Amino acid sequence: MEGAVAVGTSAVRVQGLWKRFGQQVAVAGIDLELPAGKFVGLVGPNGAGKTTTLSMVTGLLRPDQGAVEIAGHDVWRDPVAVKARIGVLPEGLRLFERLSGRELLSYSGRLRGLPGNEVDRRATQLLDVLDLAGAQHKLVVDYSTGMRKKIGLAAALLHNPEVLFLDEPFEGVDPVSAQTIRGVLERYTASGATVVFSSHVMELVESLCDWVAVMAAGRIRAQGPLAEVRGEAPTLQQAFLELVGARDRDAGSHLDWLGGGSR
Repeated sequence: MEGAVAVGTSAVRVQGLWKRFGQQVAVAGIDLELPAGKFVGLVGPNGAGKTTTLSMVTGLLRPDQGAVEIAGHDVWRDPVAVKARIGVLPEGLRLFERLSGRELLSYSGRLRGLPGNEVDRRATQLLDVLDLAGAQHKLVVDYSTGMRKKIGLAAALLHNPEVLFLDEPFEGVDPVSAQTIRGVLERYTASGATVVFSSHVMELVESLCDWVAVMAAGRIRAQGPLAEVRGEAPTLQQAFLELVGARDRDAGSHLDWLGGGSR
């Protein structure tokens, strides 16, 4: 991919990142170095700080402390250069719902400064590959969850970013759409680009990622190649539970009244 960060270097470098909301510490001084040209998973339980971290890394939320570099550019000192190099599919995606799918891509591409004919060419290809060609003139407000994720992904990829950030990209997505999204992302990383995505579904991360960072309670518990983080554990899920200190408990031990239909 033209302009992609060289494989073997860092696509994202995070140093001493903090974020507090009142008395609550959401992200507690984390350091991350995410390799270029890899499929990177940021994993953790709900409330671990994944979304807050991605929001700060992509320039959507200002940190209280710390620094972030993407492709060698400081996110807060050089925001224009950074935003030209990244694509973002955030959690709770907000779209211009009164535009059709094609109009949304046309608007996004022109907003990025791409020539109109190039926007149209890329939009046609993305709509086709993401199985949205038949719905391209339908208003986004009428799209299903899976279709919305796919059109959001198309908008994030349209300008050919070096690093793509996805927050729970498969959440609420049907298996067919999930497979389509997965195929596009695999093709994208094969070209030398970097995908960073957050998830709490360990099986998905294990099947997709080369490299993972495990987050819990606002801190990074482990980071590195998937095999290294998994270690001797049979699955990433088991390694994850040990890393975050999840306790084995009998969920039904105090619910002797539950089940059987009796009151």
